[in-house]
Amino acid sequence: MPGEAAAIGYLVSTMGTAGRCDMLGIMRAMIIDRFGGPEELRLADVQRPEPGAGEVLVRIAFAGVNPADWKIREGWLKDFVPFRLPHILGFDGAGVVAALGKGVDGLRIGDRVVTASNQGKGAWGTYAEYAVSDLDRVVPLADSIDFRAAAALPTAGITSWEALFNVGGLRAGQQVLVNGGAGGMGSWCVQLAKMAGAAVAATCGPANVEYVRSLGADLPIDYRAQDVAAVVRRWAPEGVDLIVDTVGQGTLLQSVELVKPGGILACIGTLIAGEPQPDAARAGARGVCMMPTMSSFERQGAQLRALVEALQAGRIRAPAIEVLPLAAAADAQRRIQAGHVRGKIVLDVAGAASA
Repeated sequence: MPGEAAAIGYLVSTMGTAGRCDMLGIMRAMIIDRFGGPEELRLADVQRPEPGAGEVLVRIAFAGVNPADWKIREGWLKDFVPFRLPHILGFDGAGVVAALGKGVDGLRIGDRVVTASNQGKGAWGTYAEYAVSDLDRVVPLADSIDFRAAAALPTAGITSWEALFNVGGLRAGQQVLVNGGAGGMGSWCVQLAKMAGAAVAATCGPANVEYVRSLGADLPIDYRAQDVAAVVRRWAPEGVDLIVDTVGQGTLLQSVELVKPGGILACIGTLIAGEPQPDAARAGARGVCMMPTMSSFERQGAQLRALVEALQAGRIRAPAIEVLPLAAAADAQRRIQAGHVRGKIVLDVAGAASA
């Protein structure tokens, strides 16, 4: 894999060198100086962060791009999370351990790892040569796992795990409907549900029917050509046990009617103001539990370790991945914001740094 080899070569060749950036503690990063549109993103040299007690500094090879990134960029969370400007976006990254904070055991400099960064606590994220994460959310990677696949895993995989297992309590033999089965989260969600022994239906556009089927979906549903509700009712006449709605925005308002009494509707939080919602009163009348769902900071570490174990064991595999250079972060976010991206977009941080 040429991209992987280039990233590894660059990371290894610069570990411990006395180059200009390392010597001065400077790193290349995609930053925002203020909240706003994608045009606010720019490449800059900034001071490299240092790990505190219980933290790990990771030299980033690839960084994952998520819908939360553009929402943070636009300032949707600035009143809730203590971001400091300039700010570096990015929750997901994969690379090698560059430094260890006080009290950190179990990792060594140069170890291959995947991480969910400390951005959720207001710290700088992974659109940079280096990022700091709490030890609990830095997970070693086997040599067999491509950095690109690992960088696509944390946010989408963790949120899928939360929806399916912590919120949905999914068990073998149950039926689950994933709304948005071809997207970043949907691609992991379908696979994890199949790994658990569930029967899986998933909505997608016509160009993604075979892709969703390849992920393990028993019933891909082309939402443009088919009546989703009618197809699901034929497949699960009593209703499905769980719906994971990764799309929202009124795309599956009939979802309450498709869940069996006692079942669960896990709606992934989009933070979009005025978003049409399923009928909560109707859900209550039918005995359907509606659960707004987001990842839990306290559970992320354990969930990421479980996901990496499943990936390394071959029980799940990387979704479709498109690699863009770090300098194209604005274009990546525009595409994520517009929707209809198959699988995940990741940024080649090491390649951009070495160019």
